[in-house]
Amino acid sequence: MEVRIKAIHFDIAERLNEFIDRKAERLSRRYSAISHIDFTLKVVKPETSQNKEALIAITIPGAKELTATKVADTFEEAIDLALEALERQLEKEKAKK
Repeated sequence: MEVRIKAIHFDIAERLNEFIDRKAERLSRRYSAISHIDFTLKVVKPETSQNKEALIAITIPGAKELTATKVADTFEEAIDLALEALERQLEKEKAKK
């Protein structure tokens, strides 16, 4: 499984990078069919709270790409929320097969 991380308009901290790797590893253990996970992180409006956006796209061969976008106070929270939504989508996709 390949993990790609894109930070738009900011430099990603090593701690956040490690957090993403842990989350991606946990997800890939539960769903072995995943070939790619793309994380796109960006700051929406720096002057407000709820300004960290995480877009996560999961690629599974032979299935459509699954995506989720969430906005929260921190990138960690936004990633957790997006992964929860993706896990629900993955369960539905698994049930179809």
